[in-house]
Amino acid sequence: MPTYDYVCDSCGHEFEAFESIKAEPQSVCPTCGVPKLRRKIGPGAAILFKGSGFYQTDYRSDSYKQGAKADQPAESSAKPSESSASTKAESPKPSTNGTSG
Repeated sequence: MPTYDYVCDSCGHEFEAFESIKAEPQSVCPTCGVPKLRRKIGPGAAILFKGSGFYQTDYRSDSYKQGAKADQPAESSAKPSESSASTKAESPKPSTNGTSG
């Protein structure tokens, strides 16, 4: 269910209401009781994430997590050999004798 923003034209009270899409818009202000309430135009059907956030791995299935654990040792053993190969391929830098040119 979406959250709608409302504002009262009589007293200026603004609030959010968690309502069904099929529900009729509210018309009476809960603060002053005057039927001058209107629904504000919002960002549309976009998803709004309010709060500290979430991570991609928060909602992964158990089978995915087990597969990731199985792949992890293979990745860690391959990385040291790659880094040693890259250091061997580098050419030594010429040393400077303190003279500028």
